[in-house]
Parts: sequence; structure tokens; C-alpha cells
Amino acid sequence: MQVGKVIGTATATVKHRSMEGWKLLVVQPYMIDGQTPDGDPQLAVDSLGAGKGERVILSSDGRGTRELLGDDTTPVRWSVIGIED
Repeated sequence: MQVGKVIGTATATVKHRSMEGWKLLVVQPYMIDGQTPDGDPQLAVDSLGAGKGERVILSSDGRGTRELLGDDTTPVRWSVIGIED
């Protein structure tokens, strides 16, 4: 799990069938201090309704994401699993 900040959304005219109907967010992961960026922004699926500027908790658990999307062949790795209060 990792904390990140939603910096935008992504749209695609063509995408893998497992992503149909899912909201795609661009999230900047942060290190433990919550201030220092940890690598490049990531694309994550969102089922919780997070919006731009919100801090979220991300999971990079590929197996959990495959179960969430219901597709063993999905290329998606990151998913939003919580929104920080």
C-alpha cells in the first residue's frame, strides 16, 4: 500500500476490455513523509469516487486488482483502496 495524491483523470478511446466502465485516475505516489514524490505518477482504477486533489491509498497488488476487475488478463496493476479523511 502507498499514499498518493490524485492529480488528474485519464480517458481512452481504446482500452483493455477489463477497464470498461472503470474510472481511471492519475495518482502521484508519495514517500512515507507524505511530501516527497515516490517515482512517476501511476494510472489506477477507482471504485470509490476519489477526485482531483484528494489523498488516496493505493494498492499495487495485481492479484487483488484482477479480482476487483473480474479479469485474469487485465494489464491494470494499481487500484484505489481508500480515500484519506
